[in-house]
Amino acid sequence: MSQSYSEVVQTARNYYNSEDADNFYLHIWGGEDIHIGLYQSEREDIAAASRRTVERLADRLPQLTEGSRILDIGSGYGGAARYLAQRFGCNVVALNLSEKENARNRELCGIAGLAHLVEVIDGSFENIPLEDDCVDAVWSQDAILHSGKREQVVAEVARVLKPGGEFLFTDPMESGNCGHADLEPVLARLHLDSLGSPEFYHQAAHKNGMELVAWEEKTPQLIRHYSRVRDELAAQRANLQGKVSEDYIERMLTGLGNWVTAGEKGCLAWGFLHFKKG
Repeated sequence: MSQSYSEVVQTARNYYNSEDADNFYLHIWGGEDIHIGLYQSEREDIAAASRRTVERLADRLPQLTEGSRILDIGSGYGGAARYLAQRFGCNVVALNLSEKENARNRELCGIAGLAHLVEVIDGSFENIPLEDDCVDAVWSQDAILHSGKREQVVAEVARVLKPGGEFLFTDPMESGNCGHADLEPVLARLHLDSLGSPEFYHQAAHKNGMELVAWEEKTPQLIRHYSRVRDELAAQRANLQGKVSEDYIERMLTGLGNWVTAGEKGCLAWGFLHFKKG
């Protein structure tokens, strides 16, 4: 691939292209929607809760038609892209940096009969390979944190949105209630210097001609989700032998625990952010 990536994005790309990560998300998370779920009970299935997040966020989209075009940045295995294409009959551009995930996305789109509606593109949301003013909505779930240039990501989103277009996303964020030391275990695991925050996204969006429609906070779901994934990983550990390395499992259990601890301390924020371009 000729496209160059920033160091932080390249780190994320290497991670999501790894066999360990691929098998972890396939066998523990369900291999469709790899983001934070909305749980109705403590022990609910991870895949079901994750799909509910897609459904609830999609409820916030403007009226879409078969001629509408949505860009999903950080689209993973394409679960949301396929859901949106099926629900609205719209065209979806699924932009993602992991070639391994993208290959499975294309395969699943073919199986679902949606290849004509979902275009999967290898690339980074720090430099979106689309023309100006070309999409009706931009969608993202728990992906922008992997950029060390989040303001540039927001600027790119604003660039490709049509006037009146809408930006809906979720992202694990810092709450602003804690110091850097409290977040360090989370940041170190992701090779990041910081997380975004609701206030950061409000300011970055406003700077780029987008205004807030709604911020629907659901932070307790972040804590529940990482607790749920940690417990499921521990329970399924024996079944992952030969698929996921012991080193990866140990690091993942520690990392998930760090998310839970930081959330319980009040250091994190998560929910639905919704902006509209003027």
